This record gives sequence, C-alpha cells and structure tokens, in this order.
Amino acid sequence: MADERLIAALDVPTRGQVEQLVVCLGDSVSYYKVGMELFYALGGDIVAWLKEREKKVFLDLKLHDIPNTVGNGLCSLLRLRPDILNVHTAGGLRMMQTASEALHHAADRSGIPCPKLIGVTVLTSMDAEDWAGLGHTGTIADAVLRRAKLAQEAGLDGVVASPAETAEIRRVCGDDFLIVTPGIRPAGVSHDDQRRVMTPAGAIRAGASQIVVGRAIYAAENPHAAAEGILKEMEAVS
Repeated sequence: MADERLIAALDVPTRGQVEQLVVCLGDSVSYYKVGMELFYALGGDIVAWLKEREKKVFLDLKLHDIPNTVGNGLCSLLRLRPDILNVHTAGGLRMMQTASEALHHAADRSGIPCPKLIGVTVLTSMDAEDWAGLGHTGTIADAVLRRAKLAQEAGLDGVVASPAETAEIRRVCGDDFLIVTPGIRPAGVSHDDQRRVMTPAGAIRAGASQIVVGRAIYAAENPHAAAEGILKEMEAVS
C-alpha cells in the first residue's frame, strides 16, 4: 500500500500528461494534488478519472471570497468526492467558519464522507521581502502561526504551510491537526520559484502530516524512481 503522506502534484496542463504520469507512478503513489492549472483546463472530469482509479485527491483551488460564496463553492465541489479541499485563511475567521459549516452540512445531506478542509496560510513562494512589500510589519512565521490558530478555531481540519513553520504549528495546534507542506525539494533539486523549502525528510521530521511534491517528480527523467527515492527518504525518518 502506498504511503499517503506523499501527495504528487499534477501541475501539468493536459490530460495526456496526467495519464502518462499516473500510469508511470503506478502503485507507488496513491494521493494526487489537482490545482488551478489542471482544474481550469479539464474541470471535474480529471478528478473523476483519478477517483475511478481509486486514487485520493487533494483539490487545491484555494477558495477566497466572501463567506457565503466560499461555502457554496465548496458545496459545489463536493459532488467530485475530493478527499481534501482548501480555502485561503486570509479570508478570515468568519469565512472559514461558514465554509466549514456549509461543507459539513452538505456532506451530511448527501450522505457522503466530508472531505478534510484545510486553510492556506502564506504561499511558499513568498519571502520576507515579498511579505513586507504587501505592507505587513510582522514576520511570515508569526502570520502563519496566527492563521493556523484561526483555522483551528474556525473548525478546519488543518492548514497548508511551508515546512519552515511546521514544527511551531505542530507544537501549538497539536498532533491531530493536519499540516500539508508544499515547498518540498529533495537534495540537489532546483528550488525554482519556491522560497521557504525543505527536504522530504526534513519536513516529516518537523511534523508534516503530508508533503506535496511537484516538479521533483513530474519533471524528473524517471518520475517513478524519483517518487521511490522520496518515499525511502520519508520512511527513514518515520
């Protein structure tokens, strides 16, 4: 059985590329992230295709709008049966509370399991200079922790946060709080547009529940071998 702590990001634009990658990875990977690029190109059909193959799906659309709009948007996505959905914590406490309540009520009415709902804290592409440029006076680390606590208060199941903030979130929010960490780069792999990054082993050691790995797998010469290498690294610190 595949280690569900590894989520492979399908950050590719075509169905053909998705099918080729999923077939290549085979039983090594059972959890996939579908983000904006792929979802906007192919819609819910690609989620259905993954679910038909008994894969789990993190539908990473980062909903951020007024409370009712976000709540209704999540309910619309529920029909796709994703395993994880997310909103942006920048929407505030009331938006997150409304989103969580709407999603749980819709799942109850439909008689289907409710997906995990997590909140994006601060994008891993941002560094201190980017953050200050938006007019923030505190640090990214302080903002991430504050937003994680707000997400927990709102009833969310967890957050998306860089591995740099994972240990402190784990300490404050407890062992049952889901922490999904992008910004994962195995040793020797380019950081590209990511700023706050860590190796797979480092992220798991810091307390990540699941890690999201994109380019290091799908852009590798041998994606299956790349995924297996990451899994072995994670297993070594389990």
